[in-house]
Amino acid sequence: MNPRTSGTLALVLLLATGSLYAQRPEALWYTRDEATTRAFLQHADQISIVSPQVFSLDGNGVIRGKVDPRIVAKAKEAHVKLIPLFLNPGFDQPAFHRVLNTPASWRAAINNLTALCRDNHFDGLQYDVENVHVRDKELFTKFVRESVDSLHRVHCSVSMAVVPRLGEDRGTNSYHEWIWDNWRGVYDYKALADTVDFISLMTYAQHTGGSTPGPVAGFPWVEACLKYTLSLGVPPSKISLGLASYSDWWYPTYDSTRKESRVRGKDISHSTAMQIVNKAGVKPIWDDTQKASYAMWENSGVFEHIWIEDARSFKEKASLVEKYKLRGYSVWLLGLEDPKTWDDVGKVAK
Repeated sequence: MNPRTSGTLALVLLLATGSLYAQRPEALWYTRDEATTRAFLQHADQISIVSPQVFSLDGNGVIRGKVDPRIVAKAKEAHVKLIPLFLNPGFDQPAFHRVLNTPASWRAAINNLTALCRDNHFDGLQYDVENVHVRDKELFTKFVRESVDSLHRVHCSVSMAVVPRLGEDRGTNSYHEWIWDNWRGVYDYKALADTVDFISLMTYAQHTGGSTPGPVAGFPWVEACLKYTLSLGVPPSKISLGLASYSDWWYPTYDSTRKESRVRGKDISHSTAMQIVNKAGVKPIWDDTQKASYAMWENSGVFEHIWIEDARSFKEKASLVEKYKLRGYSVWLLGLEDPKTWDDVGKVAK
C-alpha cells in the first residue's frame, strides 16, 4: 500500500473510532433574563445549544413559564438546538419532595413535562432539580427514568444538570455534611447518565456566598470532580463539562432586621468584577494552580475578596473537554463572561 494512502486510512480509522479527538465541542449556554437573551442574539453562531432557565415545576407537578420568542426565532435561524431548562423554583426542597412522594403530583409532572416539550416542538428539556435531600435518592432516580421514557417516546432529548462531588465521603464538619445531604449526595451519576442523553456536570460553585472566599471553580476541583464522575463508568460522550462565566465577590454587610453582621458572597459578571477592582485600586493576581485571578483589599480596615473567572480561566478549564474527550461544555451564565472569551471559543458543533 502507498505510504501516503496508508497514513490517510489510519487517520480516517482513528477519527472513526474516536481515538483521535477532532470533533467540534458541543457548546451549551444558559440564558435567564433580558440581558442574557440579548447576549444569545449576539453570539448564536458560536453556540450549539441554548438552554433558557424559564420553566418551573411546583409541588403539584404544574409547570409555569415561557421561552422568549426572539430566542425561538434566532435558534432556528442559527441552527442552535433549543433545550429549555426547568427547575424546582427557588430550589424548594419540600415542593420537589412532594412530587416524588405524592402519586398524583408524580403523574402530573411527567405528563406536563412531556406535553411541554412535544407541544412546543423543543429539541429537548434539561432538568435542573437541586436541593433534593439524599434520602430521596432512589425515588429521584426512578422519577428521572420514568419521565425520560415518556419524553423519549415523543422524540424529545433529555439532559440533566447535576451538582458535582469528589467522592462518597460526607465530609468532616457540619457544613460539609449539610451540603452533601442536601445538594451533592442525591445524584446517582452512573444511573442518571445511563438514562438521560447527557449530563451537565456543574463543576462550579466550589465556593459560594455561603462559604469562605475562594475560587468559583478552581482547576484542581474541576478536574477532580470530573475524574470522579468518569471513575464511576460514566462515558465521556455523556458529559458536558459545566463551566462558570461568573465571578464572586465577598464583603461585609449588616442586616438591620436581624441586627447582625455577616460576610456576604455575591455572583457578579466579569465587567462588574473589573469595575470593583478598579474602584478599589488593586490589580488581580493570577493563581496558576487554580487557573483564576483573585484580589483582596481593605475597605475601612476590613478586607474584601474577589475571585475572577476571565477568558484565560475559561480556556484553561475548557481544555479538559479535549483532554478527556468529553461531548462539550455547559456555561452558566451567558452574558456574564469576559468578552474576550468569544475569541477562544472557535468552531462548535451544530
